[in-house]
Amino acid sequence: MGSIRKVVLAYSGGVDTSVCIPYLKEEYGIQDVIAFAADLGQGDELEPIRQKAIQAGASKSLVEDLVSPFVEDFAFPAIRANALYEGRYPLSTALARPLIAKRLVDIAFQYGADAVAHGCTGKGNDQVRFDVAIGSLAPHLKVLTPARTWGMSREETIAYGEKFGIPAPVNKKSPYSIDLNLLGRSVEAGVLEDPMIVPPDEVFAMTSSIKNAPDHFEDIEIRFKSGNPVALNGVNKDPVALIHEANILAGKHGFGRIDMIENRVVGIKSREIYETPGLLLLIRAHQELETLTLPADVLNTKSFLEKQWANLVYQGLWFTPLKEALDSFIDKTQENVGGLVRIRLHKGNAIIIGRS
Repeated sequence: MGSIRKVVLAYSGGVDTSVCIPYLKEEYGIQDVIAFAADLGQGDELEPIRQKAIQAGASKSLVEDLVSPFVEDFAFPAIRANALYEGRYPLSTALARPLIAKRLVDIAFQYGADAVAHGCTGKGNDQVRFDVAIGSLAPHLKVLTPARTWGMSREETIAYGEKFGIPAPVNKKSPYSIDLNLLGRSVEAGVLEDPMIVPPDEVFAMTSSIKNAPDHFEDIEIRFKSGNPVALNGVNKDPVALIHEANILAGKHGFGRIDMIENRVVGIKSREIYETPGLLLLIRAHQELETLTLPADVLNTKSFLEKQWANLVYQGLWFTPLKEALDSFIDKTQENVGGLVRIRLHKGNAIIIGRS
């Protein structure tokens, strides 16, 4: 690794990515580590995260607000594609990875870095998504994966970090692994590893339980133009505000919980809990509007290609010729997908009750 002088690290502020900073310097001999954290609407206070990277030894710590491009360039195409991996998961986590990868590459070019790095482990999907996306965008850049190869337990990782002034987590470690952004939450591990265990209430944060959801239904209306949602209950909204309000409305009524056994890219099955109230609501409404606005043969062809689109995104193949070709087809189908969908929200359900 002696030829690598400067690396850009995808940074979250957690134990693994914090320890990656001194580890890259000590074990790889890289002195210039630039940390990059993305604000994707996860609600974290990002200034402490920026400071933590500096304290861990980063030469520079960058934080960027990427919420608008995340919604407009990634979430809205997923809505137009009715993208549901294995027919259920709206790709809330997967959609964030190509955006982060693109910014890693952009920053590497900007600062003249020789490599990019991430803190993904060897069991999850994200390692593949980052590796493939970065390889597609910048094949000359080396991709460093210290957390995949260092072989340390969590306790050993914490102890390693403490040697370099990285404090151990203050709170008792949550048994769950949680990923969060504006589009939703994904939760795994802990008791959820037994697929027969009912998810405890503490797993959820964006959606009400059926018990706590309002007893009375609420009817809402979503307006679309060229396949994109543009208004909620008669009020035009910018894309970020629309997703945010859809999350609140659907979540309040307990809609958007998904409990599934998922086939990961790396070939293992995983029990995943998702909360994607707004995104799932908008996809359901969009699907309904297409039944009214698209010819039967277009609908049938598109439904087949939607599965391919979702699979590509799940697998990290955003920056590929096939994905680009599918986008062209989908965009063409959306020219006349406009109108209004009325939905009744009640106790975990989103029932279509009208469309025009």
